[in-house]
Amino acid sequence: MTWTVLVQIFLCALFGMTLAQNLYLESMVFIPTTFTVAIVNLIPVFTFILAVCFRQEKLGLRSLQGIAKLAGTLVGIGGAMLFVFYKGITINVWHHTGLLAMPQSSTSSSNPHHSNGYALGTVLALLSCLSSSAWLIIQGKLSKTYPCPLSNTALISVMGTVQCVVYALSTERDWSQWKLGWNIRLLGVFYAGILGSGVVVFLTTWCVNMRGPLFVASFSPVLLVLVAIFCSLLLGEKLYLGSFLGGFLIICGLYLVIWGKSIEMRKMTQVEPMETPRPSEAQTIEIVSTSPMPIHSSTSRG
Repeated sequence: MTWTVLVQIFLCALFGMTLAQNLYLESMVFIPTTFTVAIVNLIPVFTFILAVCFRQEKLGLRSLQGIAKLAGTLVGIGGAMLFVFYKGITINVWHHTGLLAMPQSSTSSSNPHHSNGYALGTVLALLSCLSSSAWLIIQGKLSKTYPCPLSNTALISVMGTVQCVVYALSTERDWSQWKLGWNIRLLGVFYAGILGSGVVVFLTTWCVNMRGPLFVASFSPVLLVLVAIFCSLLLGEKLYLGSFLGGFLIICGLYLVIWGKSIEMRKMTQVEPMETPRPSEAQTIEIVSTSPMPIHSSTSRG
């Protein structure tokens, strides 16, 4: 392991865990959750732009795979925006029970989102998206120099933990906020640590190593569909026509990106055999390496 690898791991922890997660959570204090989720769906756009700038992806508008990747990214983002901002008629898919639904009084209490912090919340959400995209780009570079997903995840988690502890100690001076009881806070910490950080970082590292950063970023709008399904089943929230139309566009955009990426990978595998050493070159090397032997033996006899 070199110093370059350690610096890349440090940057992955900084952008992927410390900045992305803290900026995202801080933005939810100033703007509504739906608006935050809508902004988060810009991650594929930022990732595509950064990947083209750092030459990890080719724009290739004259090729079929380039058009498919660009169109799929735009269609997925359009579906996410339709999912969030358009409701339409209510569609009852199943008889949900809402086992985890909160009382109405607790959700309709004072809401700090409608204060004058919309601009700050929007900037924080955009910076969170940019940090996540930068993490995917750096992870793509790191996967080529250090292709070890397990140790990669462990080092990123350790460095990210140290960074988050330093950030929390410098911002939260109330020691009562550090106490965890046997309640939903403890469950949230375990869930965020095991699944939200450990499993997600490992799967992201492995997928970036296999298919690249744009392929991973294209799955971020699917989060909307999964959240809507689980909220409908567990929290008793309603599903609307816009949810189905937006989800359909998200799946179509994701399919276009996967299809374009598969064409690109197929062409890369066809080019690789042509870059192997030619037999004629190997024969030339053998002739040159064995030719001095008879000369050496003749001189020793004389």
